[in-house]
Amino acid sequence: MLENFSNKINSKFLFDYDLKKSNWFNIGGKTKAYFKPDTLKDLVLFLKKFGEKEKVFVLGAGSNILLTDKKFDGVVVKLGKNFSNLSLLPNNLIVAGSAATDKNLSEFAMDNNIGGFEFLSCIPGTVGGGLRINSGCFGKEFKDILVSVQVVDKSGSIKTIPSSSIKFGYRQSPLDRDFIFLSASFKGENKKKNEIEKTIKRLKNQKDESQPTKIKTGGSTFKNPIEQTDIKVWELIKKSIPLGKNFGDAKISNKHCNFLVNSKDATFSDMKKLIEFVRENVKLKTGIKLETEIEIIE
Repeated sequence: MLENFSNKINSKFLFDYDLKKSNWFNIGGKTKAYFKPDTLKDLVLFLKKFGEKEKVFVLGAGSNILLTDKKFDGVVVKLGKNFSNLSLLPNNLIVAGSAATDKNLSEFAMDNNIGGFEFLSCIPGTVGGGLRINSGCFGKEFKDILVSVQVVDKSGSIKTIPSSSIKFGYRQSPLDRDFIFLSASFKGENKKKNEIEKTIKRLKNQKDESQPTKIKTGGSTFKNPIEQTDIKVWELIKKSIPLGKNFGDAKISNKHCNFLVNSKDATFSDMKKLIEFVRENVKLKTGIKLETEIEIIE
């Protein structure tokens, strides 16, 4: 069935595709099928035929996930470049395709003298991924600039949802997990390009000083505890466990202990054991149960 479908469309459709290089951890096995739709038409056609039958996972930039290194018995969807368009509308509105990177959206806003998007320059993901978990940093989140989001459900139906009807939380969205984000509208404010540039530079410097770069990591592993807003998760980890602890090549970053690192050839099991070790020891030491910010796909 999938083979027949793949022969009838122009979009890329591959079988037994290796996912290891498609995510920041460089951990992962093969997937039964890998679909990279070039057009909305191909995506909707796929969902109408297989959305209810197949296990579907949408892969963004791969910066916030830990993938199993066993075979994924489903279809991994990676939206093509036509889903990364950026458009300017009147009144400082920007429409961004969900495959657009947060960095590109931030720079597009800057080039059009629109402020409010500066924080996105420090988030290494896509618009779709940011909407999925309400990404944020430096005191701002996706929900703060979102106007509406366009989605397609697993039966292929498209709908637009206003942000006013979405009750976002800290690093979470109540939207149906089966929705695939297509695009979103965001609103900023008038601001001079050179001022935006200065803010972006300052935020990036702050990030580079405190977080590891150019290594195999999934980003922030755990969410900050919601019930105690004055405590940061890295402080809990630092006081609870020996930071030299490792499972195989899965280690804790020396620069920021909420970043777990694949130092060479860590397996899914290595990284998951380290995540559970950190979670269990923080709970024993502080009584606080940590929630993962990264998504674990088994």
